[in-house]
Parts: sequence; C-alpha cells; structure tokens
Amino acid sequence: MKAVVYYEYGSPDVLQLEEVETPVPADDEVLIKIEAASVNAGDWHILRADPFLVRAVSGLFKPKHRILGTDVSGRVEAVGSNVSRFHIGDEVFGDLSRCGFGAFAEYVSVPEKEALILKPDYMTFEQAAVTALQALRNKGHIESGQNVLINGAS
Repeated sequence: MKAVVYYEYGSPDVLQLEEVETPVPADDEVLIKIEAASVNAGDWHILRADPFLVRAVSGLFKPKHRILGTDVSGRVEAVGSNVSRFHIGDEVFGDLSRCGFGAFAEYVSVPEKEALILKPDYMTFEQAAVTALQALRNKGHIESGQNVLINGAS
C-alpha cells in the first residue's frame, strides 16, 4: 500500500510517499480502507516535534510512528477474530491519536474499542474525517436541537 511516511522531525519536506506493508489486524483490531483523512493541528505539532514536549509521546530523537494522521474515515475491510462491534463493509470514522496514528495511508489497523464509531449515512467520508462530531456526541453528550459554541475550531 502507499503511505506518507517520515523518518525525522521537521517541515513537510521530510514527508515521503512510499510503498509499505499493508497492516494485518490483530484479534481485537479492524482493518480500515481509508477513504478520507484530514490534517489537524496535532499532526502538525508531531511532524515538527514542536513544542518539544511532543517528543515525550512521539519519540525523543526520531518519530516512533512513521505514518502520521489522526482523523480518518473509511470502510472496514477485515476484522480480527475477537471483533464484535464492526463487520466487513461498515463505514466508520474516528480519531487515531491514542492508537498509533496512521491515517495518511491507504489502510490502517486499529483496536475495535479504541478509536472508531459507525459513520452516519448522511455524512460523506470527507465530512466524517473531521471528528468533532464524535467528541461532541460521545464526550459532550450533545443531542439534536442543542446549540454548541466551538471556540478555536481545532
């Protein structure tokens, strides 16, 4: 599969398009064929390792995860033997920041319970790649008809 990878911190000039192995889902993971991904401020900070404390999570001297990308949407391509929430063909979206990133590729394998939810039918893959809806619905318990002020929109 093709992926945008990097081997050192820096500007976008350190990013390279390469052929890498397609991930194989573990027993508790789902393999997602990525349809859309968005770039957010977290990706930018990790790429540059700025602020310096980013290195505490992403690798002190060089990046621990070679493929960036937090916000993702796509279709479930394969499931591990212990996966029960998702099925092949399900359309999903989520935030990969807690499970190794990887949205800037053709496929990503992620833990079933860690990062994904089903994509609503009314949303496009591009709309779903921006995961604010997930945060508002799951963490903020926002319901239809309520008003929300988004300050910063990041």
